[in-house]
Amino acid sequence: MRLFRFLLYLSLFALCLACKQKPSDSDTNLSTNTYREYYSAATGKKGAELKTALFGIIGNPDIVSYAEIWSAFEKTDVKADGSVWDMYSDNPSGEIIYSFSFHHKKCGTYRSEGDCYNREHTIPQSWFKGASPMYSDLFHIYPTDGYVNNRRGNLPLGEVGIFSWKSANGSRIGQNTSGNFTQTVFEPIDEYKGDFARTYFYMVTAYESNVASWESPQVGGNTYPAIKNWALEMFLRWHREDPVSTKERDRNQAVFGIQKNRNPFIDHPELAEHVWGNKKNQPFNLK
Repeated sequence: MRLFRFLLYLSLFALCLACKQKPSDSDTNLSTNTYREYYSAATGKKGAELKTALFGIIGNPDIVSYAEIWSAFEKTDVKADGSVWDMYSDNPSGEIIYSFSFHHKKCGTYRSEGDCYNREHTIPQSWFKGASPMYSDLFHIYPTDGYVNNRRGNLPLGEVGIFSWKSANGSRIGQNTSGNFTQTVFEPIDEYKGDFARTYFYMVTAYESNVASWESPQVGGNTYPAIKNWALEMFLRWHREDPVSTKERDRNQAVFGIQKNRNPFIDHPELAEHVWGNKKNQPFNLK
């Protein structure tokens, strides 16, 4: 009898310890019901109100330190062959001239493409003055070729006519031809334009309380729409023409395992239409 009680107490003690532990990455897989609950506050809302509701859901993520980004990339940006998934050098429709290993070629110094990879702020940090938590939010930090990243600098994303420089995978720098913005921009390849558009949608939503103070020719200056008109039209077009990929879904899940928040515009691409697009006057409802 005493042995039975001892084993019972031991089991209860172990159970209590398990309850107090922080959920592991594997615990962050959402069930269907939990998934609906995650976005339930967005139901029935539209336009600016919907964007604010999403901010309430995905804001205040569990950001890691900037130094930890390197190891996080091994979960968020790994290709099937184990190499780094770099959208500035990858070429899904053609020859991949070079690739990076996670344990080699971290920048470092560089003189040309393929020398090393680093941590690219898709929303240039100068636009938000390098402030936290934006500074190390994984949803807009990608591993990219250091040389290409440097060539991009803090240029807005855009569409180029006559280009002044072109990377090995076809990314280009030149004068913008989209909308009424005619300054120099950086254009990623078509295969990843939707990825970048949804990244921008996430950032201006997750940091709705900060974005009005950002200064750039592309985002900031107000809470809604938070994206300049010329860029918003372009991003919505990129979003439609380059639908959500398996790569994005997998990355969304991996970042969720780290930051405990999600990119809703990957989970529900139609949200972009209800916030900014052709359904912004129609309430969003979970399917």
